Amino acid sequence: MWKILRPEPHKPLMAKEKIDPEYKKLRLQVFIGIFIGYAGYYLVRKNFTLAMPYLTEMGFDKDGLGFALSANAIAYGISKFLMGGVSDRSSARKFLPLGLILSALATLLMGTGAGIYSIVAMFVFQFLIGWFQGMGWPPCGRVMTHWFSLKERGTKMSIWNVAHNVGGGLMAPIVAYGILWFGSWQAGTFWFPATIAIFIAIISFILVRDTPQSCGLPPIEEYRNDYPKNYSKDAEKELTAKEIFFKYVLNNKALWYIAIANAFIYFVRYGVLDWAPTFLSEIKGYDIKQVGWAYSSYELAAIPGTILCGWLSDKIFKGRRAITTMIYMALVSVFVLVYWLNRSSVMLDNISLIAIGFLIYGPVMLIGVQALDLAPKKAAGTAAGLTGFFGYFFGTAILANIGMGAVVEHFGWNQGFIMLLASCALAIFFIGLTYKDEKYLLKEKNKEISE
Repeated sequence: MWKILRPEPHKPLMAKEKIDPEYKKLRLQVFIGIFIGYAGYYLVRKNFTLAMPYLTEMGFDKDGLGFALSANAIAYGISKFLMGGVSDRSSARKFLPLGLILSALATLLMGTGAGIYSIVAMFVFQFLIGWFQGMGWPPCGRVMTHWFSLKERGTKMSIWNVAHNVGGGLMAPIVAYGILWFGSWQAGTFWFPATIAIFIAIISFILVRDTPQSCGLPPIEEYRNDYPKNYSKDAEKELTAKEIFFKYVLNNKALWYIAIANAFIYFVRYGVLDWAPTFLSEIKGYDIKQVGWAYSSYELAAIPGTILCGWLSDKIFKGRRAITTMIYMALVSVFVLVYWLNRSSVMLDNISLIAIGFLIYGPVMLIGVQALDLAPKKAAGTAAGLTGFFGYFFGTAILANIGMGAVVEHFGWNQGFIMLLASCALAIFFIGLTYKDEKYLLKEKNKEISE
């Protein structure tokens, strides 16, 4: 199987006059391919959270559901790191749709009686879904580093990054209409989105290409005359697993700082999102349609918020990702507080969720950009995988799913929201530790430009 997934072989360089039009066409094509493909992953990632209100009615408690939900994040965090290493040595064109199809099939089975029979069964299926979901980000990172150069990557990444908000935002309405059309919450929540995801995987396979060299084109650095520091032809060689993990990722101090910060950012991201359906229906009396639209608004608001964050970090803060992230997280804490304390206004709830969604995904995106910039492009998936592992294993599974579920069950929602606010503060603290390193790197970069 791994032989089938190997990177596409390099083809002879095409005629010089054909390079520019072919490059422009394929860059747009592969971008659309990874955008649609990654959006498809989010149609089959968090379906379980929308099923939780129905499962509580069936008698399952929040402790158990939080435990089952944690399997998704545990598996995703481990898989994103390990599959990042595999992806760095695989064809992105095959790897991306393969993971999506496997996620969709696991989601289909999750919606059967076997999938919701018990907490253990839910845990197993959530683990499988999370593991296959870990195959989504790394091949997209590989495509971004091979088809888009360093100077344009921040902007392109901010646009691509909203793919998961598009997918996540569409998932809730798809579920709501699926339940309406098919008359079954299992069909609407699991089977309908999974079927759509399989068709998206096929489209992604048709559009995506692995590397420019596999299409007879020169490396992106040569095409755009945009060479990062210490670039050489060796940067185009595939690295061994040992080189990727030990030479370029695990020894990187700044990468560890942003990984720890990412854990707290992800806790806020999913501590709000995953428990919104339960919090809104249980405490504020929302019905499934109101919950669906509130959930969707949270995701869709991230689209302009993420793009604005990327633009601010590039144009206003001149590449200083740390200060941009800290400002965003400070604003997130304000709206988490409003969302928690408001008890009378539906509009204020929705405004708060929209604001949190608008703000929280910018820091998520910027950490991904930093991870790609801090490692060679042949190790991009693994570097992003390390930050993703901390985000999903510690931030999502341990804190947002297990921790939040247990705290809310035994101590109430107030204590859960105190955890969220503390996490905002800790995220700001750990991102602040990267400020000096980032300032030094920017100084060196500016020095090179002036020379």
